[in-house]
Amino acid sequence: MSTGTYGRREVKRARYAVAAVFAVHGSVTGSFATRVPWIQDHADVSAGQLGLALAFPALGASLAMPLAGSVSHRFGARTALRGLLALWTLALILPSLAPNLLTLCLALFVYGATAGMSDVAMNALGVEIENRLDKSIMSGLHGMWSAGALIGSAAGTLAAHLGTDARTHHLLAAMVLTVTGLVACTWVLDLQPAEDEDPPPRFALPPRSALLIGAVGFCAVFAEGASLDWSAVYLRDELETSAGLAAACTTGFTLTMALARLAGDKVVDRFGAVRTVRVSGVLATLGGLLVVVGGHPAVAMTGFALMGLGIAVVVPLCFAAAGRAGSNPSLAIAGVATITYTSGLVAPSAIGGLAQATSLVVSFGLVTLLACCLVVFARVLRAGDRNRPKISPPVAEVPDRQS
Repeated sequence: MSTGTYGRREVKRARYAVAAVFAVHGSVTGSFATRVPWIQDHADVSAGQLGLALAFPALGASLAMPLAGSVSHRFGARTALRGLLALWTLALILPSLAPNLLTLCLALFVYGATAGMSDVAMNALGVEIENRLDKSIMSGLHGMWSAGALIGSAAGTLAAHLGTDARTHHLLAAMVLTVTGLVACTWVLDLQPAEDEDPPPRFALPPRSALLIGAVGFCAVFAEGASLDWSAVYLRDELETSAGLAAACTTGFTLTMALARLAGDKVVDRFGAVRTVRVSGVLATLGGLLVVVGGHPAVAMTGFALMGLGIAVVVPLCFAAAGRAGSNPSLAIAGVATITYTSGLVAPSAIGGLAQATSLVVSFGLVTLLACCLVVFARVLRAGDRNRPKISPPVAEVPDRQS
């Protein structure tokens, strides 16, 4: 992408615009997740069939993510993000319209494909802004995604409590989020390809650097998916707590992650990506050990909170490092995103399968081992440290332009 010249005020404004885009993206996910039971009843599918259908978003995202770079190259970063984000917000409408398993799978495939492409586009712009500001912002951007997901979930919970038809709820949510996203995209950086820049391939394997960075992201997302889906079950079944206390554990884990992401940029700027991830891995490992050996609800809840704190900034730093690790940021980010999406898909079923064969304690022993891997392999994120060679020039001190 051509770097272009922007004043400091414009780049700061672009940062807030991309933060709003992240919140919109997260709100779509939260809005969908709370209405899955309604969608299951409307499509008249069993639990097993629903599990099959819910694999299609990850499949669609994995296949479509490599296309994001080509779209951005052809239309420019701002126009590409505006279009891809609008497709994602409007795709929220599709699953609630599905009358059977086949149409639900197709709807969720489109839903995942648009999610993945917009995800790559917004993360690539986030990395570009981070480079120009020369300070960490990716953790905060992902914190805004978490905040958006919480807002979408709260709205969906209210709609479900009021008995609102999910088709009506998702239509209204899609309209509001589409307009919000289009307005926010007005102020993102309008990066255009250089005249002599060759277009990226439509499909290509991610570079080796992205595979190594993606492996670190895989460990973090595996721990996240396992904790989100199984922490409540762990407290209820292994520690015999009430359903309310078990649910509170999951809520605490989610809030810890969101708060840590929102505050994480200052830590990254102070200590660098590698040391931050190493300490994060230590915290997550300690949390896993408390879950496995604690034997008491309060100890286990503390362990899950520590895991949320430990893994919160890892994925944002993986995206940041991928965007700086090679000559094609979009392709590298797409590779990392594909690996992390796959981890999120695999984790819940892997934990369940291992628990069926052994116990949930053993399952979270595996999670603890993967958390320990963050400490060992943190060095592959060295491209995310502040002392890296810069890909883009720092913000030019030029008069601000009117958009």
